[in-house]
Amino acid sequence: MAPLMVDRTHILVLNYNGRELLAQCLPSIVQAARLSPVPCRVSVVDNGSTDGSAEMVAELDPTIGLIRRPNRGLASFNDVLAGLDEPVVLLLNNDVKLAHDAVGPLLDAFKNHDDALFSAPQCWTFDGGVYEGMRTRVRFTRGLVQGMSRVPGVARVVDRPDLTAAAGPVLAVHRERFLEIGGYDPVFLPGRIEDLDLGFRGWMAGFRGYYVPESLAYHKGFASFGPEFGARGCDVLAVRNTLIFVWKNTAGRRLLAHLGWLPARLAYSLARGRTEFARGLLGAVARLGRVLAGRRALAVGREGWLERQEAFYRRFTWQPMREA
Repeated sequence: MAPLMVDRTHILVLNYNGRELLAQCLPSIVQAARLSPVPCRVSVVDNGSTDGSAEMVAELDPTIGLIRRPNRGLASFNDVLAGLDEPVVLLLNNDVKLAHDAVGPLLDAFKNHDDALFSAPQCWTFDGGVYEGMRTRVRFTRGLVQGMSRVPGVARVVDRPDLTAAAGPVLAVHRERFLEIGGYDPVFLPGRIEDLDLGFRGWMAGFRGYYVPESLAYHKGFASFGPEFGARGCDVLAVRNTLIFVWKNTAGRRLLAHLGWLPARLAYSLARGRTEFARGLLGAVARLGRVLAGRRALAVGREGWLERQEAFYRRFTWQPMREA
């Protein structure tokens, strides 16, 4: 693999009924594009908004492109990227602001690392008070996998470049490699965990994700999912998609541990009067056919899979002494 020559780029902002968010965030994105070290276009990928946000984009700044796509969540990016020609594309949710100099360091990751699938910035809440990521670590506990950025000790390493297991609401992707591994999997619609799924599949294909703290982004968080689904609805989605991730991507002792823990997790949640786990489980079972098809496509269980899987968890499982 050879380092990528990045001579132009494109920022895509995914939107569905986010008029107020776009008004808050797009000015910072346009400014970052103007200060990019290479030519940088900005486009909004609109998923059929009904709140006038798509029309507002042209009023806000006529240089911003508008790409209309059916509402497929992050998977909307897949066919959009297939129609572009920029070597690296930045993918943003509509609740993300960029620092004025955010673009250049993300592009540099592809020049400096010939195995880069994506690069991710240091991300904070809108007010800059709480670290959001994207130096993502994982843990596989009681049969489930969890991606984490806010781990104890992270303040000591937040400014250190490193590998990352996933990137959430903002990342730069090697366009051809993103498409090669299938992009975002629509089985996770409407969303949650699909960023970890992308990072894991990239790792298994021999690619890597890079955390670039020199680049700064700011994320509102749950600005779309919270109002749409509520706290408990978001929990149901998280359970469902975590189960999908494990069933699709996991083999060996980890899969056996997962299956062994499922009855206990279900019984414990119901005993506490909480139905989110049961509802998430039913939702995952309803998509089982698609999950198994994805599993077969990824060749889970074939030669070398277990070794690469365990290498992923060895590299990214949070360990307090090492992280501190």
